[in-house]
Amino acid sequence: MASSSSSSTLMKYHVFLSFRGEDTRLNFTTHLLQALKDEGLDVFFDEEKLEKGEQLSQALSRAIAVSSISIIVLSADYASSKSCLLELSDIMDRYSVEQQIVLPIFYHVNPSDVENIDGSFKESFDEHEARRSVDEVKRWKTAFAEVGKLEGWHIDGSISDRPETQYIKDIVAYVMQKMKKHQVFLSLGEDTRLNFSNHLVNALEKVGINVFPDNETLKKGEKLLPTYSRAISASNLSILVLSKAYASSESCLGELSDIMDCKHNPTDKHIVLPVFYHVDPSNVRNSGGSFETSFEEHESKQPTETVQRWKIAFAEVGKLKGWHIEGGKFDRPETEYIKDVVEYVIKKLTNIGFESASEELVGIEYQKNAILKLIKQKDCRVIGLWGMGGQGKSTLAEAVYKKLSSEFESHWFLHNVREEIKKHGKESLRNKFLSELLKSNVDIGTPSIGSTLTQERLNKKKVLVVLDDVDDSDQIDYMGVQHFGYGSKTIITSRDRQVLESGGTDTIHKVKGLNKNDSLQLFSTFAFKQLNPAVGFQDLSRRFVKYTQGNPLALKVLGSDLNKRSINYWESKAEKLKDCPPEKKISEALRSSYDGLDLVEQNIFLDIACFFKGEPMERAKLILSGCYKGAECGINKLVDKCLINVSSTNFSIDYFGDAIYMHDTLEEMGKDIVCQESKTLGKCSRLWNLKHVEEVLKYNKRTDRIQGIKVDLSRMGNLLFQPSVFESMINLRYIFFYFPRSWLRKEHEEYKKLHTYQDDIISLLDELRYLVWHYYPFKSLSSSYNPKNLIALELPYGKMEQLWNEVHQDLVHLRQINLFSCKNLKKIPNLLGALNLEKLACGNCESLVKLPSLAHGCRSLKKFPEIPNNFDTLNLSETGIKKVPDFIERLDRLQRLTLTNSMVKDVSSNISKLKSLEVLDLSGCPIVKFPTVDVRSASFRFKSLKYMHMNRCKSLKLLSELPPYLLYLNVHGCTSLKKVSFADQNLYQFDSLGDERDGVFHMLFCNCFNLNQESINNIEENAMLKIRFLAKKWAARFDCCGKIPDLSSLICCFPGNKISANKLKCQSMNSSLCLKIAPNGGGGSRFLVFVFCLVADLTHCRYISNVECICRYQLTAADGGNDGGGGGYEKLRSKISLLLFPKPEKYKDYHLFILSTADMVKEDQNYEEASFKFYIRLLDLRRRGKEYIKVERCGVHVFYVDAERCYR
Repeated sequence: MASSSSSSTLMKYHVFLSFRGEDTRLNFTTHLLQALKDEGLDVFFDEEKLEKGEQLSQALSRAIAVSSISIIVLSADYASSKSCLLELSDIMDRYSVEQQIVLPIFYHVNPSDVENIDGSFKESFDEHEARRSVDEVKRWKTAFAEVGKLEGWHIDGSISDRPETQYIKDIVAYVMQKMKKHQVFLSLGEDTRLNFSNHLVNALEKVGINVFPDNETLKKGEKLLPTYSRAISASNLSILVLSKAYASSESCLGELSDIMDCKHNPTDKHIVLPVFYHVDPSNVRNSGGSFETSFEEHESKQPTETVQRWKIAFAEVGKLKGWHIEGGKFDRPETEYIKDVVEYVIKKLTNIGFESASEELVGIEYQKNAILKLIKQKDCRVIGLWGMGGQGKSTLAEAVYKKLSSEFESHWFLHNVREEIKKHGKESLRNKFLSELLKSNVDIGTPSIGSTLTQERLNKKKVLVVLDDVDDSDQIDYMGVQHFGYGSKTIITSRDRQVLESGGTDTIHKVKGLNKNDSLQLFSTFAFKQLNPAVGFQDLSRRFVKYTQGNPLALKVLGSDLNKRSINYWESKAEKLKDCPPEKKISEALRSSYDGLDLVEQNIFLDIACFFKGEPMERAKLILSGCYKGAECGINKLVDKCLINVSSTNFSIDYFGDAIYMHDTLEEMGKDIVCQESKTLGKCSRLWNLKHVEEVLKYNKRTDRIQGIKVDLSRMGNLLFQPSVFESMINLRYIFFYFPRSWLRKEHEEYKKLHTYQDDIISLLDELRYLVWHYYPFKSLSSSYNPKNLIALELPYGKMEQLWNEVHQDLVHLRQINLFSCKNLKKIPNLLGALNLEKLACGNCESLVKLPSLAHGCRSLKKFPEIPNNFDTLNLSETGIKKVPDFIERLDRLQRLTLTNSMVKDVSSNISKLKSLEVLDLSGCPIVKFPTVDVRSASFRFKSLKYMHMNRCKSLKLLSELPPYLLYLNVHGCTSLKKVSFADQNLYQFDSLGDERDGVFHMLFCNCFNLNQESINNIEENAMLKIRFLAKKWAARFDCCGKIPDLSSLICCFPGNKISANKLKCQSMNSSLCLKIAPNGGGGSRFLVFVFCLVADLTHCRYISNVECICRYQLTAADGGNDGGGGGYEKLRSKISLLLFPKPEKYKDYHLFILSTADMVKEDQNYEEASFKFYIRLLDLRRRGKEYIKVERCGVHVFYVDAERCYR
């Protein structure tokens, strides 16, 4: 069994639990012990102590020695126990000598009292000193103070503290992460057990990787169901061999679901690698082919929510990158694939171990504790971290942020403020930032936060914010730091102390370099993949550490460069750095890593430094691969050498996913290398400096040396240049003429910054790979331009009427086109040659008549375009398209189809064959009827459809057999609608409703005044059926988890003023109601469910953005007790969220609201009577106003459900 200890094979126990029995034996410790045991961990504790609170025997020392982790529950009387202090001393000895993992839990005590031996602990030690030897007590004190400095969990037990169950969950998760039993979990179908999977396991075991199940288990074919869940969570990485028989196995799908759950857990960092063995990945994504049959069989046997969970996980793994083994005669041998998989697994597991070492954040503990102490000071709201580049300011800020973020109501780490402002502008950055903090959309266009409402909302928030890499004090005030509420803390990092002082920081902490020992450890981690230098390299390692002057970035880069190099290489590099002046040693250490790269790798490094820093990884890789052979390997090499890093960005204006990052110091080094190429302007290979770019363009200082140009046009004045300026730049590959995102909103003539003597002509060369030119000012890309090498074209808001000549059809490299809001564009050339085109954005191109793909806003476009079958999103809003044709069925990967405000009158019934379609929006179309859906038809594939928008379809008269599975149905304002029926009303159960967790189900027929009585009955019946089905799921989740998601609800709205007596027998002619509750009539776990119907007159209401139905209630039990959600009252969180339209309509006349929520599913406590009071509140978000309207009538339906089954 593997653990974090190198001597894990000798360990008898996973966890040793040290506690003071009299303090915690009957509460916290018992629950923690059980939680650890539930995960299959072997925990050492003494039965006598747990049960009676007596001292443990002297065998404890041996038990501590054979345990991988020690958990110490430090309670108020812990130090009064001699046995506890003996345990603690032994544990800390193991911590010092063998690096045993020690996890302290400060249970209702202050960690500083432990560290400083203060409060009740001082009294305990005073008593020990009166009875014990001085040396013995001194040993205890040292150990006690040392454990007080360690990171752990502080459970203060206050009203504002988290529940103990959450702490226990965190502790167990951390222990499980440290106690990984297997490195790799293998999930496979029966059809690969004795062939491919067997060979794969054998290959992994040969290189020393622990696999579950192992080869012997595979050969025997033993069933693993009882143990696989724990084995998955105890593994670093899962390999899924997705074969034809995989989805036919319930155990395989159960494994798959658990694996994907682990992947989504941010603390788990579980890696998932799929192998598509003789199956098409698209069939996995879409549950097509044989997989469709398998899932249909499961649906006939298993609960719908279970199968739905499997389907979601199956589709998600189909989107992951992996290996596709087709098995045809032209495919590679399986042995080669296995070799690739094993090599990749080794690399990933090595990185995991490497990251684990890095997670310890060598040498940062002291400085982190210093920051934590500053944060605890009430008068210290804004803290500045100041230091040179590469010194670890961001790392320190992130460590503090991770430590404290859970203690704040809202929190956000804003990375690279300086860089993000350059890219997107201050306004966009602030709006996004405040939106994240307030959890709602914020759009402020003024320099200060002038909105009183926004200021008040911020004042009420206790937030933790990090502003990383600020270079202007105005940025601090601009972000609204001064408006954060009481108890808020802001950490700001900067290289410039003056920026922090001017920005209003309360204190400034200078981030210092690492000391010699910590420097040596960090260097060794990257140079040798261990904590100490290898034999024979000790003296050389100390020399390099001295050169870096404790700078963490230099230690990482230099160590990575020296990894696996010969001692001769080490000595040569040491001699080179020896003669550098002290002030240049760090920069030379970094430069030496660059010098060790080959030519392609150096060019990629310089391109990233000058052009691609912060760009999406996929985009950068795409462009660079078109310029350099082996670009992907080159990027990986730069990652390995710590010269760049690739990470998931948690804050980007227009992109979420992996992006390329480079430390500012390395970026500056790269740009300095380019500047050293020549002192003559125009003879450097890359241009980014605004003055240099202006001079080259204005004075035509063109040369064949220039490979790329990048400039922020918002910082440039109007500039006149010759149209032939690019003709001599025969090696020009990149043009980045861009505006920050905040500028890309409206048509502005002043955005035309670059001018030529002839506006309709400009010369571009065929070597261009990446052309970005916002507000492109010319009529075309020139008739002679051949885009044969072009990979990406971005010309949003451009003035051109056409692109290139139709004769140029060699477009095989073209992947992305963005022509958004090019209002003069009349024609796009034929794209038949663009076989690899992945993205085409042509929204708001008003003059475009014919388009091969996306056409949002193209009013002249009358015919539904022929588009590639691999599109997953299609936006044809505000076009002249009149019909959705029969060939729509070919778009089997389409997930979202938007035709808002288009001219569609007719929709082909083939739309029901789109098995991947999730969102359909026909709002504002003149459609008369939606095609009838036959759910029993073999061609029916509409099972993924969840969101259907048909609001404001004024001509719509018939909605027959509405498709099942809908979570959101909006036909608001369909004033001609007469007939409505539901396909799923004829089904035996609502298997379609999927995972309802925290979801709101909408059925909105507001302002549909022509509905006949039969249709109203259908709507009521469908809503009641769905509520009954959902109530069972809500009750079952309460039975399993002890709570119900309070945001889960169903709400239905339609015109009318009469409540159905058949469906809601208990009614009132006003807004309040009392009723008697009949006994449940059965045993076991039963739940009361309340369904409400309210009637209100909305005639005189303003334009409404949101409707909130509020219920105050009281339940009275047989013994006289009551449940009122705190004093007998509770607010229902049920809302109808209507879309904000450019010209929103008012509600009219009377409307009925049928609703039920998960928080009105109550575990039966023999209640006899219930009383209710109802309110309706209308919110106008545009005017920031709200008003209450009278509930004219109300009705309540009560029924019981059984929690028969746990829906997970």
